Amino acid sequence: MRIGVLALQGAFAEHIAVLRYLKVEALPIRLPQELIGLDGLIIPGGESTSINRLMLNYNLTSEIRDLAKNGLPIFGTCAGMILLAREISDSDVEPLGVMDILVRRNAFGRQKESFETKLLIPVLGAKSFPGVFIRAPLIEQANGEVEVLARLAGGTAVAARQGKLLASAFHPELTSDLRFHQYFLDIVTGRQ
Repeated sequence: MRIGVLALQGAFAEHIAVLRYLKVEALPIRLPQELIGLDGLIIPGGESTSINRLMLNYNLTSEIRDLAKNGLPIFGTCAGMILLAREISDSDVEPLGVMDILVRRNAFGRQKESFETKLLIPVLGAKSFPGVFIRAPLIEQANGEVEVLARLAGGTAVAARQGKLLASAFHPELTSDLRFHQYFLDIVTGRQ
């Protein structure tokens, strides 16, 4: 199994480390030709405006959009979730528009308002998952076939799935809990 991690900016090295720990071939992706032959792609957290601009500069935007529309499993964390969204409510960043969610950037405030909390994510089992939120977005609206996978205690949606697309507002790559990455790999292999 070959999983690419968009390596333009942000927490790509951490995703690659988790995938390699899980014995998966993990490849940094910076150019369109590196997308060929992948079984899945992760768009990491980072700064969504910067990642968006770099994707455009390196001619990756339309390639990734086409791969998503053709069924390539894609997992977006934090900024990656923002970029997968159909619409962003508070930004002029043009997302890929492949996942039918409306997202709000920096929904919880600035860097100093970052936090960790335990999340109940039924698809991962009964044990809570450590949610690490860093200048995190949230899902304001999930439409159509989107399944909300996790909510904060107040009901705010912070993880979702639509077909082979997976998105989280938090950073599973910054924890020692590998279940969210394994869930994505199960989507890639068709077990989920």
